[in-house]
Amino acid sequence: MKVRPLTPDALVAELVARIDEQRAPWTRVLLDGAPPTRPEGLADALVAPLRARGRPVLRVSAADFLRPASVRLEFGRTDPGSFRDGWLDTGGLLREVLDPLEPGGSGRVLPSLWDAAADRASRADYATLPEGGVLLLDGTLLLDKWLPAELTVHLWLSGAALARQTAPEEAWTLPAYDGYDPAADVIVRYDHPTRPALVGSLD
Repeated sequence: MKVRPLTPDALVAELVARIDEQRAPWTRVLLDGAPPTRPEGLADALVAPLRARGRPVLRVSAADFLRPASVRLEFGRTDPGSFRDGWLDTGGLLREVLDPLEPGGSGRVLPSLWDAAADRASRADYATLPEGGVLLLDGTLLLDKWLPAELTVHLWLSGAALARQTAPEEAWTLPAYDGYDPAADVIVRYDHPTRPALVGSLD
């Protein structure tokens, strides 16, 4: 399998080009990676260059679509099975973010649904993403939940790198990633964030 090393700036440039090729009414991009890969950082880095190409951009984080604590933590605060399959409010994410950006949709998106720290609704206002716009949605363990998207990006870590880079207080999450090897349009090896490597080609 071809693996091509890139600089972080080159990775951003290649992803921007790939996103800008999309001609759906809206382009939904899922950026998936374990917390040490900081998929939110990569998503943020795409905003300015996409806007420079005339593409409206809306940033959303899956962390703002977690279930209430009473549901999320039903089996305790350190249950890896719940972390993998039960923390994310996929229904809310579909209803409020992804489905409105289907062809023929309204483009009216709720950027956040739940404030997990305060354990209450975020009370965010709806935003309208114009046609031609790009949704950049970051999160972890996103790509085995049948979420619709025009482009999916997975930041891949080896098991050793994941264990090494995960904060000690979050080590309980590691079993949640066992067997998680999702299909994605773009796979980036991210053991060394300053030296990402593209698996395959964006051509």
